[in-house]
Amino acid sequence: MAEPQVEVRRSKRRRQTVSAYRDGDKIVVLLPARMSRAEEKRWVADMLSRLQRSETRRRSPARNSDEALVQRCRELSVKYLDGRTDPSSVRWVPPMRTRWASCTPSEGTIRVSERLRDVPGWVLDYVLVHELAHLLVPGHGADFWKWVERYPKTQRAIGYLEGVVAASHLQVGLTDDETEAPEGS
Repeated sequence: MAEPQVEVRRSKRRRQTVSAYRDGDKIVVLLPARMSRAEEKRWVADMLSRLQRSETRRRSPARNSDEALVQRCRELSVKYLDGRTDPSSVRWVPPMRTRWASCTPSEGTIRVSERLRDVPGWVLDYVLVHELAHLLVPGHGADFWKWVERYPKTQRAIGYLEGVVAASHLQVGLTDDETEAPEGS
């Protein structure tokens, strides 16, 4: 794996703290201006390691294969849907034009857009719970959202996905009819 491009920014106002974040393909490390080159080298290596660990923890193992997706769906069904769903297939598909994922309840199939391979695991989990809930309730009415809202990060994940859409100007949503979760749920 190639070393990421690193940009070090020094600040006279920064006294003790060191931080890092990803900006596209580049990693920005923020340091106090008074720090020596040796300290800079040590902190850059440390922050790269921390950032990589953080990003690895956030990613779901389900992103690796269709089999891993199926296994994650089983786990989520037991945890949030009383084990009541058992899809006949769950698979990654090329990016869909207007959806993050889709479900055909009559066939028990779920398709997940490859656009979701690199989102945090909790976002992918939300999408999977959303699609699994369609195996119980095909539409987007109140009964459907009662199931989906059992996943504690539902609203946060919806916000994340809306942010991705806004940032990239995609016309992607979870459903064709775009029925939203009820307010305050």
